[in-house]
Amino acid sequence: MNRDESGRIVETSTEARQAELGPSVLMLLGVSVALAVLIMAIVWMIFFRT
Repeated sequence: MNRDESGRIVETSTEARQAELGPSVLMLLGVSVALAVLIMAIVWMIFFRT
C-alpha cells in the first residue's frame, strides 16, 4: 500500500475493489445459472406435470 503526503492510502482501481478478472468469474456465473435452470426444471416436473 502506498501513501500520499497526507497519509491517505493510494491504490489502483483493481487493488481497491480486489477484482478478479478472468474466466473463473464467468464460469461461476454459468454454472450457477445452469444449476438454477436445472432445479427449476425438476420442480416444474414434480409439481406441474400433467
